[in-house]
Amino acid sequence: MRQLLSALSYFSIFFAPFLFPIIIWIVARDAYIEGHAKRALFSHVFPFLAAIPLFYFFVTSQSIGSAIGFVILFFVIYGLSFIYNIVKGIQVLREYA
Repeated sequence: MRQLLSALSYFSIFFAPFLFPIIIWIVARDAYIEGHAKRALFSHVFPFLAAIPLFYFFVTSQSIGSAIGFVILFFVIYGLSFIYNIVKGIQVLREYA
């Protein structure tokens, strides 16, 4: 059950990216599950935290090329975070298999 809840915290990027890890983090009484829920929550929030300075540079950029570059950079960061969550979820499930 520990691995399932921990893996679901990462896999929640598909169905409830912020809500599910927060609920698991608050409700779980196991340090193992809480740790994975915190990491999953941070990995869900990180792309949007990284988007704040990117959005600033996007708004203040003078050329369309650099604006497109910032948008591409955001999607690269988000894509890597998405892949990270899938990989970590699989690793947690396979941990004791």
